[in-house]
Amino acid sequence: MPDVSQTAYPPSFVAELLDEKVAQYNQPDFIPFDPISIPHRFSVKQDIEIMGFWASVLAWGQRKTIINKCLELAALMDNAPYDFVRNHHDSDLKPFLHFKHRTFNATDTLYFLHFFQEYYKIHDSLEFAFSSHMKPGDVTIESALTGFHDFFTQSENFPARTRKHIATPARKSSCKRLNMFLRWMVRKDNNGVDFGIWNTIRPAQLVCPCDVHVDRVARVLGLIKRPVTDWQTATELTASLRLLDPHDPVKYDFALFGLGIEGFAK
Repeated sequence: MPDVSQTAYPPSFVAELLDEKVAQYNQPDFIPFDPISIPHRFSVKQDIEIMGFWASVLAWGQRKTIINKCLELAALMDNAPYDFVRNHHDSDLKPFLHFKHRTFNATDTLYFLHFFQEYYKIHDSLEFAFSSHMKPGDVTIESALTGFHDFFTQSENFPARTRKHIATPARKSSCKRLNMFLRWMVRKDNNGVDFGIWNTIRPAQLVCPCDVHVDRVARVLGLIKRPVTDWQTATELTASLRLLDPHDPVKYDFALFGLGIEGFAK
């Protein structure tokens, strides 16, 4: 890991570099090679939510593999996930018994389908599952993530093994994948990458996803001081980014990730 104490980038350099890289990577060219390409295959809001959520949860390993596994999953749902989760019968679930991505297996898959089916019987959008746990004045989405985890896992049908796939700040996780999903759903701009289809959570409340590339670059640029990577680290990074843009700090996820892919400060 880079020795942050040896970095001496002036704040003006960091701000200029990150703004330049946001402009470079927050573009439609970014979409085809990223898991966000999966929800971009759909136009119905609920399809976008379902496949965006699943793509973010499965987002570990090589991006090409992640995309292929998500395409496989979408095909099992006849490429109409919202219709499938609402109307499927038990007899339709047999093909999912063979779905697997790393440690995500058929047990997890079947519970996700059960959760979506029960949830969309009552609610029109997955947004409520997160936003309903927030209070006026919340600076970040911490309570949304904690509340969603508890809500997702409360069913008597919930398999204990599936808990590891839904992170929570209560376990000190950086919640990288869920933070990425919420970025996709909440951020609003005219660049066509993030969807901005949710309105209750504000972009200013988002927390930056801390993947390995973002974490490394942020440390070299002096945006993180905390020696480990956990929820407190994610909020520390976001607080640093909020100094650059208090209304949309997580747009810099594009810049930090892009710099990491470029090999910055390796």
